[in-house]
Amino acid sequence: MTGPRYVYAVCRPFGTPLQAELKGVGGAPPALLRHHDLIAVVSTVPAADCCEDALKAHLDDPDWLDATARAHQGVIDALTTVTTPLPLRPGIVFQDDWSVRMMIEAREDEFRRTLDRLEGRVEWGVTLYTEPAEPAPARAEAFARSLHELLSRHAEDSRLHTPEISGLSTVPGRNVLAAAYLVPRAQSEEFVELVDRARDEAPGIRVELTGPWAAYSFTGEVVS
Repeated sequence: MTGPRYVYAVCRPFGTPLQAELKGVGGAPPALLRHHDLIAVVSTVPAADCCEDALKAHLDDPDWLDATARAHQGVIDALTTVTTPLPLRPGIVFQDDWSVRMMIEAREDEFRRTLDRLEGRVEWGVTLYTEPAEPAPARAEAFARSLHELLSRHAEDSRLHTPEISGLSTVPGRNVLAAAYLVPRAQSEEFVELVDRARDEAPGIRVELTGPWAAYSFTGEVVS
């Protein structure tokens, strides 16, 4: 491989190949770049897209940003089906293979520790919205606290995110919970069943479940 490298994730070697038709940023197929016992999942991007003027133009182009984010997530989703990836944030580009290996070298111990902690685990997201015929705010927030406590007991870790501000969200209703849960893959079915039961317990509150995802919310600064 030659040219700048777009980096999607770091992971350990895995035996199941990614699907042959998988495309990454700019339509380039992802490849595996090994350094010691770690792998960077990368693809080649045109050098012309990496100069200062081109990057500035891309950052001002919502269509490019959306396409890049979708392609990035598509590779991460594919990795999640075959291994435990440590996803990097979208838009990270290195000059060449050597630069990618030096990045891994500098953070090798940190990557290993995080991958050990996340091995065999996935992230599930749960959001709660009040429906237009909104129940009393105190009841909605009490239900959100109760559900979060229940789900946290059935997860290895959890993160509370800042709820979306009413009026700025594109989703109808008031957001009363936005949380992520780190769950062993083998226990995901039980976790999903808990969320499904919650949907019937609070009329007027919409419970949304997303996942399973790579554990973005539990990687800390490692993904930056």
